[in-house]
Amino acid sequence: MVSVKNLKEFAELAGVSTATASRALTGSGRVSDETRKRIAVLAEKLGYQPNIAARNLRTQRTMTIGVLVPLGHEALQHLSDPFFNTMTGFLADAFAEYGYDMLLSRVLPRNDRWMDRFIGSGRVDGIVVVGQSDQFHVIETISRRYEPMVVWGGYSPGQHHCSIGSDNRLGGRLAAMHLIDRGCRRIAYAGPLEGSEFGERLDGARRALLEAGATPLVELRTHFEPDAAYADVREQLGNMAQIPDGIVAGSDVTAISVIRALRDLGQRVPDDVRVIGYDGLPIGEHMSPPLSTIDQQLRHGAQLLTQTLLRRIAGEATRSSQIEPHVIVRGST
Repeated sequence: MVSVKNLKEFAELAGVSTATASRALTGSGRVSDETRKRIAVLAEKLGYQPNIAARNLRTQRTMTIGVLVPLGHEALQHLSDPFFNTMTGFLADAFAEYGYDMLLSRVLPRNDRWMDRFIGSGRVDGIVVVGQSDQFHVIETISRRYEPMVVWGGYSPGQHHCSIGSDNRLGGRLAAMHLIDRGCRRIAYAGPLEGSEFGERLDGARRALLEAGATPLVELRTHFEPDAAYADVREQLGNMAQIPDGIVAGSDVTAISVIRALRDLGQRVPDDVRVIGYDGLPIGEHMSPPLSTIDQQLRHGAQLLTQTLLRRIAGEATRSSQIEPHVIVRGST
């Protein structure tokens, strides 16, 4: 068997450039499927493995992206939450397409320096922050001295950090309008009331009711964590003289908790109360009844986060962008 000492010798045997051989072997960059398969077969036949550590040392790249989930707003929330599960899964898929690994961390901020240990560790080439939580000011400060960072979240005029996320005000407005179109006249919002994302969803729903001349929005403040949200909603609805006939939930997970609470109170969904969520999580399709929702296109969002971050790692300046959400109509409305 031919002995191959380095990438240059392997590329010569494969009849391609060293760059093409490297991209094919590491799964990074664009190479035709035919070339990738041919090189993979040859590498297996020769027992050749590229020295990834040496390559990373030369390029000063770790080929790893840090994904940070700050939970300053809700210590009860976990990465097993269906939203985080879905979003981080889509991110891992998107990173892999470009040859990157993912380092995932749930962060409970205790001071304003929670991001520094990741930035200074040398373990990642860049950072994706999933959600602004109550850490908007920290993210703003860090973004002025650390450029390879992109945030999944809302956009505020004049903000410095680069964010990708759905147009939350539009999404909240679409959710409320959908319930109005379904004949709902007493509409509530259930979910967190503050923050860049949830506060904007609430504001969008409020505006929709105001424009329609409907009864003002009832606000049901809840935790993020499903069991806590269920308890919050059940208590508040149980104390009402008249339960709303439509509920906009701040997230799909909250919507599922709302439906559970309504059933315990003897309310049928959608016959007595119509419920719409926000996120577009796959789990919603498998509920009974299937959950109507505002789809913020998370898979597309993960692709945009990845592509934008890689541009920033390469030294490009990038702008924030918002994804247009749309209504998915299912059985809960």
